[in-house]
Amino acid sequence: MRPDDWHVTEDLDEFLARAGEFLRSRPALHTTPLTTLEKMRTRGATVFGTEPVVFGLLEAGGEVHAAFYRLPSRRLTLTALSPEQAEVLATHLAGLGLSVTGVTADHDTATAFAEAWQRQTGAASAHSWRGRLHRLGTLTPPEPPPAGRGRAVDEAEHEHLMGWCREFAADVGETVAIDTASWAGTRFAEKRYTYWEAPDGTPVSMAGANPLVGGQVRIDPVYTPARLRGRGYAGAVTVEVTRAALAAGATDVVLFTNPANLTSNALYRLIGYLPYADFTGYDLGEVRYGGWR
Repeated sequence: MRPDDWHVTEDLDEFLARAGEFLRSRPALHTTPLTTLEKMRTRGATVFGTEPVVFGLLEAGGEVHAAFYRLPSRRLTLTALSPEQAEVLATHLAGLGLSVTGVTADHDTATAFAEAWQRQTGAASAHSWRGRLHRLGTLTPPEPPPAGRGRAVDEAEHEHLMGWCREFAADVGETVAIDTASWAGTRFAEKRYTYWEAPDGTPVSMAGANPLVGGQVRIDPVYTPARLRGRGYAGAVTVEVTRAALAAGATDVVLFTNPANLTSNALYRLIGYLPYADFTGYDLGEVRYGGWR
């Protein structure tokens, strides 16, 4: 494989035309690229910042075998690569003078690229995120369900919803401003939200769902205030949004968990979600020489 087997472009339409079928061929594994690229397609690539997004695809024998995109943050998202493919990509990007401040992919791919990037540039890597992707097997609602019901979040409840999104972000260590002015630019904006409400109508848990793209829907976020946990609300509201995703035509329903959170991992397995793949993010340090863009 040669570096010029990688085609790099800033043209989203061209990239989607060439890589779309490949990404849709494994919708669960490609949930993040599918969702992110759909957001760019519908809202414009500048939704992530003013610097151009860089796209790349690996073609051989007339077929696409891998793809990537680099957001204005200069973080790279990759589909699965072999160690050899990761080495060639790192060589190619370094040769183009493209800076990379981080990488996210399945664990083996992210690790292989981070190591290859260090060999090419001298930039050390540090773990920044771990996530376990779960894919729905057979949906198994909790019996008995907690008292209450699921319902769509009303527009009049937007302030309350933003407050819970802020609390969720703080819980998982995300640094993000979530208010009326910034909402549209956050990763929380394009989702549909469902509350589980107690019999008196008080919301006690929430779940969001990304739009259906390529046959898959990703559930995110799921949040219950600390004082209300341990009562089955998170499982119940996740079942509600899962049912809605299946009714909308999803063939794959997925969600990420923190592998270290044994409680949430056990919860999702009980309602039918099975571990599918582990993902890793790395921060990549400064390179030893200049000329990067």
